[in-house]
Amino acid sequence: MSLELVCPAGTPSSLREAVDAGAHAVYCGFRDETNARNFPGLNFSRKELEEAIAYAHERGAKVLVAINTFAQAGRMALWEQAVDDAASMGADALILADLGVADYAARKHPGQRLHLSVQASASSPEAIGFYVREFGVKRVVLPRVLTLPEIAALNAEIDCETEVFVFGGLCVMAEGRCLLSSYATGKSPNMNGVCSPPSHVAYSEREGGEMVSRLGEFTINTFAAGEKAGYPTLCKGRFEAGGRKLYVFEDPTSLNAVDMLGEFAKAGVTALKIEGRQRSKAYVRKVVSDFRRAVDALESGEAAHTSLASLSEGTQETEGVYRKTWR
Repeated sequence: MSLELVCPAGTPSSLREAVDAGAHAVYCGFRDETNARNFPGLNFSRKELEEAIAYAHERGAKVLVAINTFAQAGRMALWEQAVDDAASMGADALILADLGVADYAARKHPGQRLHLSVQASASSPEAIGFYVREFGVKRVVLPRVLTLPEIAALNAEIDCETEVFVFGGLCVMAEGRCLLSSYATGKSPNMNGVCSPPSHVAYSEREGGEMVSRLGEFTINTFAAGEKAGYPTLCKGRFEAGGRKLYVFEDPTSLNAVDMLGEFAKAGVTALKIEGRQRSKAYVRKVVSDFRRAVDALESGEAAHTSLASLSEGTQETEGVYRKTWR
């Protein structure tokens, strides 16, 4: 079985780009707090999603709807409505994280395929087995902190498909549980669907051309004149620690595991996930088309070459914990 390429669609036009560029499946969400990319200008209205599903299905692609934030007390109806609407529109799968939402989906729509979001941070056979047994989950999106041997060992013990991230932003925290971002902005990635929201980002220039980036009330980084200024997320901030000024948690870099596709296949992985629902149509078109060529080349036993550094954060790439350990 060939690897399935799961691609980001932050807008209807990006979804069309992803499908036309060769995505086997696209993932997207409604324009509200039920999905973990709840940014202004992104996501789908009900009518847009219905049209998008029709467009994808006509071209042989699947649509996976992310309802992957944690339902807020007293507001469960918003998440239930999202499940009902996505199911009625013919979504190929719902990507869920919240236990209550998963229970509702399994009971109300027993024929609906369910995937477990990376937001659930399920990374052990016992945790994954629970979701499979209780809610009939068919696939789990694995956190970006598992090594390749750990993924292979996990696949040998579970009765469930696995999906791994292969390109895009690199989260070094327990997925979606970032207390750093929540503390700095008052907005929770899990509850509000926003990590380091643009509304809390600010840049200023000091005398001499030095650029300062801030998130909320916190200075995240300073950049010398001419140095590329990255987006201010606390986990990729440059701070002074132990007498040295350095990126304490992780460098501002993007994951790119395109050269590891054969290893993922041998480890029993089913699907490859590209991150980037907040990125441009040009990004989607380039990354999806390059990865589709790589997947097809792997299947035919040929070599495929890609050059995606220009689309990576800080034009730097890493294979993440697949090849190294966190600092």
